[in-house]
Amino acid sequence: MTFLQAELVLDIKNRHGEGILWDQADECVRWTDIEGRAIWSFDPITGDANRTPTKDRVCCFAPRNKGGFIVAYADRVVLTDRDLNEQHHICSFEPENKETRLNDGRTDRQGRLIVGGMNEVSGAATSSVISIDADLQVRTLFDGVACANATCISADGQTLYFADTPTQELCAFDYDPATGSPSNRRLHMSFDDEPGLPDGACIDAEGGVWTAEWEGHRVVRTAPDSRRDYIVELPVWKPTCCAFGGPDLDTLYVTTSRLMSDASALEREPTSGGLFAVKPGVRGVLDTPFYA
Repeated sequence: MTFLQAELVLDIKNRHGEGILWDQADECVRWTDIEGRAIWSFDPITGDANRTPTKDRVCCFAPRNKGGFIVAYADRVVLTDRDLNEQHHICSFEPENKETRLNDGRTDRQGRLIVGGMNEVSGAATSSVISIDADLQVRTLFDGVACANATCISADGQTLYFADTPTQELCAFDYDPATGSPSNRRLHMSFDDEPGLPDGACIDAEGGVWTAEWEGHRVVRTAPDSRRDYIVELPVWKPTCCAFGGPDLDTLYVTTSRLMSDASALEREPTSGGLFAVKPGVRGVLDTPFYA
């Protein structure tokens, strides 16, 4: 087991940092502060950081081939321009269920957006995971989800990783790149013996899955054979998501949260909500921009 220590990059006190990615077009890291209603960017060369306010909660997003972003707000998915001006409404998410919202997602290797929801009121498994194709058609991949997380796709596009956080399981599916259909769900790693719960995740070029552990002070890497072989320790309780970035995709960036932390917890961990980073000695894989 290799132990690493992530270092603070930005002390920005996000209320709930999430959904981090590397934006190759602008050569910057981007992520959302869901509860702070903002999208952030960080240029690792210049050190510049920028905050763009959003009128609603952005849960996850991805760059588009044509410029701009596909954005999953809490209650809908839309296409925007680079300034986050809405251009096209794709779908509303579970409008009949007032307890659920969108949460975690990434694009597959073809450019589909896979995004799942969560029940933020009761925690019941009443939400779902959807996929949005090139023609902006929306379909449900599976339901019975309490809190969708860890969505990421293997470098060859043939394995989908996913965690329904309360189950404490990181699962793998066979994934058909041609149709975008998952099958053969199976356990990839159990978090029963981990200090935290599986949250956002990403893939490295060697087939490892890096998963942030909510309330676990760490990010853990699962090797292709399901062994845990790297642990990245953080000085804050609530890591939320991770992504490889930088010009060489050799830096693992980690978002964190201050959500549901009382004053004493924040006094102990004042950099909660900050952006952290580490160079683990492996490189990441670029996410594919959304088609449109």
